[in-house]
Amino acid sequence: MPLDLIDWQYDLGGVLIGTGTTVDVIETTGLGRPPVRESDVDQPSMDGQFAGPDHWAGRQVQIDAAIRTPGSPAACHDMVAALQAVTDPADVRLVGGQGMVLRIKRPGRPVKRLTVRARRVDPEYGQVIHGYVPLDLEFLAHDPTFYADEESTTELPLGWLAGGGFAAPVVAPVYVQDGTVAADRPGWVTNAGSADAWPILRVMGPCANVTITHVASGRALALPTLNLAAGRWVEIDTRPGYRTVTWDNGGNASTYLSPSSRIDLFSIPPGTSEMRWTAFDNTNSGRLRVTWRDAYIAL
Repeated sequence: MPLDLIDWQYDLGGVLIGTGTTVDVIETTGLGRPPVRESDVDQPSMDGQFAGPDHWAGRQVQIDAAIRTPGSPAACHDMVAALQAVTDPADVRLVGGQGMVLRIKRPGRPVKRLTVRARRVDPEYGQVIHGYVPLDLEFLAHDPTFYADEESTTELPLGWLAGGGFAAPVVAPVYVQDGTVAADRPGWVTNAGSADAWPILRVMGPCANVTITHVASGRALALPTLNLAAGRWVEIDTRPGYRTVTWDNGGNASTYLSPSSRIDLFSIPPGTSEMRWTAFDNTNSGRLRVTWRDAYIAL
């Protein structure tokens, strides 16, 4: 369970600093507009430049802090050791795309989080004998967007029997549809933030010939050759740094995705969106689970 935070506290991978702790946070930088990767080009034989697309770079968060444990040098060393321990695990450092969670609480704002890599944990031990250690912390969030602390989830069933047949036991009322047309069911998702959110889409069998569409944008993810048995599922992860299609056993399922399907464009914009999925399922038990975190441009 995540730590409960109060105003002006930070959760660094499970280590709490800030108000009410032994670590005073003096100043934090890097929480505003992220750096820009510009692609402007000089205009040949003319003054000025052509304005290319601007993309966000990684967000560098620097925390100027100090450990204060008067009369207890050992407690200072313990805190530094705790910070080094949460930034050291090989399953984060040595695995591409993985990171630790940095959670932040500000007055009047909900807890928001970044996924980061530690770049610096630098104590100054000159006054440790007095129980005082200045601390320079630096983290890099490769995805600069702030995300809600809580996940949102909705599960969408198919609305009709499909596939040109019945599955016993048959229960009234029964809706029949041509087996050449996939059943579809509209659903709604709400991103309460101010930036595009990136969903994790889990398709749970039994179903076949799956297409997931974000109605407003028309963007679709199609798996035309997928045939899921009952109890099996495939998960499409659209989050930056992940963007994978995997089986329930961890195997790669990206070959089922059609060439025109763009995971990197399948986002949930701010506000309420209609999400629709189609599939063949003569049992009406297939499900689509959509999981996302509200996304924000500002803390």
